[in-house]
Amino acid sequence: MVGSVLLDRMREQGDFKTIKPTFFSTSAAGKSGPEIDGVKQGLGDAYDIDTLRKHDVLISCQGGSYTTDVYARLRAAGFHGYFIDAASTLRMERDSVLILDPVNLDVIQRGLADGIKTYVGPNCTVSLMLMGMDGLFKAGLVEWVSSMTYQAASGAGASTMRELVAQLATVADASRTLLADPAASALALDARVSETLRSSTLPTENFGAALAGSVIPWIDKAVADGQTKEEWKGHVEANKILGRSEANSIPVDGICVRVGAMRCHSQGLTVKLNRDVPLDEIVALLAAANPWVKIVANDKESTLRELSPAAVTGTLSVPVGRIHKLKMGPQYLGAFTVGDQLLWGAAEPLRRMLQILREHLKA
Repeated sequence: MVGSVLLDRMREQGDFKTIKPTFFSTSAAGKSGPEIDGVKQGLGDAYDIDTLRKHDVLISCQGGSYTTDVYARLRAAGFHGYFIDAASTLRMERDSVLILDPVNLDVIQRGLADGIKTYVGPNCTVSLMLMGMDGLFKAGLVEWVSSMTYQAASGAGASTMRELVAQLATVADASRTLLADPAASALALDARVSETLRSSTLPTENFGAALAGSVIPWIDKAVADGQTKEEWKGHVEANKILGRSEANSIPVDGICVRVGAMRCHSQGLTVKLNRDVPLDEIVALLAAANPWVKIVANDKESTLRELSPAAVTGTLSVPVGRIHKLKMGPQYLGAFTVGDQLLWGAAEPLRRMLQILREHLKA
């Protein structure tokens, strides 16, 4: 999914006109690859270390198992180029930089100046939270953040998107006769749906449970302190993106939930500010932080029209809405944000890092 979206974005933006690309595959070496400017590209072997190490820059969208297998061997074989990775494997390594340049261009530039050669796309939910709340972090106003996430099926890969649609189809098939009967009660329809969601006929190979018509408040494996790994990433990756050490870190925590959206992650945010700031100033800071943040008025019509996965899918917009002070006190802010995790949460930081490297290498 990430590789496909990255290719589309690079074509749209004309990125291939400024580089000499070579394509590799872990499963289709020797076959035809993507078409670039009307020319069909061949596919090399993604495990051919000797060929890979001759490149100035490598971009990998193959996942963590590939990075684990190949990265150390590449460096040991003399690869001194830049490695840009979508996988999580290298994110917390000391000699890697997490890339989200609208938020942390200064951290990226410092890494380049220090000779760091490994640049990694951060966790998608963390990236989208930082994009939306960028103005408050830049102004030094954030004491802590609690993020309750609503993460789409596509965040777990293409197979899970198919499983969600298959679950929806199973529920629809089981309910079709009742749905078509105007005399059938809502209780009967509810009972049929519940029975189907709990039945062995529902495909759950990827999720392990019903997602259609339900939610799964658990993403990734368990770690310490009652968190899942997805929740743990909120704190460690947000602070690494921002270039903050553990000693001066900003606490970020919450509960990550998988929901029945196909694409785009949403988040309900509680932000503790370190001082009382008028709401109009907060909105102005958020709106001015980067070109992709879009402030949505806190009313029903605007929220329904602009603040949902259905409205945002396939765009770079990061709308932030439902902005208001909470009853806990004037330093507590509530907000809701949504963004396409396959773009700002995955592919877009990779292609933008390639452009940053082009300029750096030219200089």
